[in-house]
Amino acid sequence: MLTMRTFNAGQTAQALPYARLVPAIALAARELAAGQIRAPDRLVVPLDGGGVLLCMPANASDIGVTKLVTVHPDNARHDLPVIQGEVIVFESVTGRRLALLDGPTVTARRTAAVTLLGIQTLLPRPPESALLIGTGVQALAHAEALIEFFGVGHFRIAARDVANAELFCAALRRRHPQVTAIALSSKFDEVPVTDVLIALTTSRTPVIPAQLDAGTLAIGVGAFKPEMAEFPAALLRARQIVVDDLAGAQHEAGDLIQAQVDWTAVRGLASVLESGLPASALLPVFKTVGQAAWDLAAARVVLGG
Repeated sequence: MLTMRTFNAGQTAQALPYARLVPAIALAARELAAGQIRAPDRLVVPLDGGGVLLCMPANASDIGVTKLVTVHPDNARHDLPVIQGEVIVFESVTGRRLALLDGPTVTARRTAAVTLLGIQTLLPRPPESALLIGTGVQALAHAEALIEFFGVGHFRIAARDVANAELFCAALRRRHPQVTAIALSSKFDEVPVTDVLIALTTSRTPVIPAQLDAGTLAIGVGAFKPEMAEFPAALLRARQIVVDDLAGAQHEAGDLIQAQVDWTAVRGLASVLESGLPASALLPVFKTVGQAAWDLAAARVVLGG
């Protein structure tokens, strides 16, 4: 009998190269839209100390996954990470456990991979420059994903505290000496022209400028609760909106909920992969909220599927 394989954070990252993860998520998006992957709404359970337990299951004909993640915002004072958890992978037909993956690593890499897929699908050219708003774990994962997958060489990093942005840029240059990285304040005096702008914050007020160059693809990743917002309503009204998961966005995309967007006009990523978008002088905006199906796609990559 085969034993379950256990992957630590480093092993999980090594098993999830973006060159394989991005097409795996594209396939999962199509399967989710077709009902071939079943993924109910995530379960959120409050914990003592202001934390929450998140349970995210997904199942397909080959494998199923359940991601269990705890989020404790004050864990720095305990010298512990804010996010801890694991992804359990099992064989659908028998329930046989196949693998145990590091949950935060799966989340970081599959979230960045969804962004890469959105860029690949919605931007008419390979990106050469990126403006990232935020300096957390997801910002680093996205910067490294853009370098690995597209070879992006020019970064601007914006944060409320410019000192944090400068530290982030210095760390990025040490890890990737071939790139340029410039720190900015998130209160832009002038919006730099860039191929992609990606917001990776938990802000409750918009951090993405309302006026962007027509050729800039703006992506919102961080606002995943109804009370959060990264996109301003004016930008959402001006451009076509594409989301990674339409059902999830209607419950979790705070920017879109607060802007009271017309959901009948919002396109899901799977729909765009199938039929594209009408021609427009303005690039769309892309909003992601996450989906357990993306964890299932990552598990398939790890297992070699």
